[in-house]
Amino acid sequence: MKGFERKNQLFSLCGLNCGLCTMLLGNYCGGCGNGNQSCKIAKCSLEHGMLEYCYECKQYPCEKYQHIEEYDSFITHRRRRADLEKAQRIGIEQYNLEQQEKIQILSYLLSNYNDGRRKNFFCVAVNLLELSEIQEAIDQIQSNDELPSLPFKSQCLYVAEVFQKIADRRNIKLKLIKKK
Repeated sequence: MKGFERKNQLFSLCGLNCGLCTMLLGNYCGGCGNGNQSCKIAKCSLEHGMLEYCYECKQYPCEKYQHIEEYDSFITHRRRRADLEKAQRIGIEQYNLEQQEKIQILSYLLSNYNDGRRKNFFCVAVNLLELSEIQEAIDQIQSNDELPSLPFKSQCLYVAEVFQKIADRRNIKLKLIKKK
């Protein structure tokens, strides 16, 4: 969006965790942080004095947030309001520290267990699960002494199953929700 700039490239003004997006990871991000895409929320921010995060607005949550979590784009939209609330509650600096830890874990997963079919899955899992749950999964994966001896595809499947079981406990679907 022309005239709109974001200081924080990990977390957008509307609550997306950009640091965990497949498009940003692939260096294809054309979103609001790069000024390339038209965004009604970025436009709204400009109209309200260039707010850095929507929660800074007196009208938040406004009508733009009514159906904002129903469908995903390249990144899950399902935690936008919850993540904005968390960032407001603990502060952006602390929120970014958690995101950086999630980014490191995501990088580890993609480097070691992406068989070419798991990038979106891992991005969604790291976005939707709490950091403690992600750490629980990593602990379980790293404590499996038999994992290194398995064929690579079996390793990737096992890791995905570990995350899926944790997500199932909370009834979280680790798939992007596409508009019908």
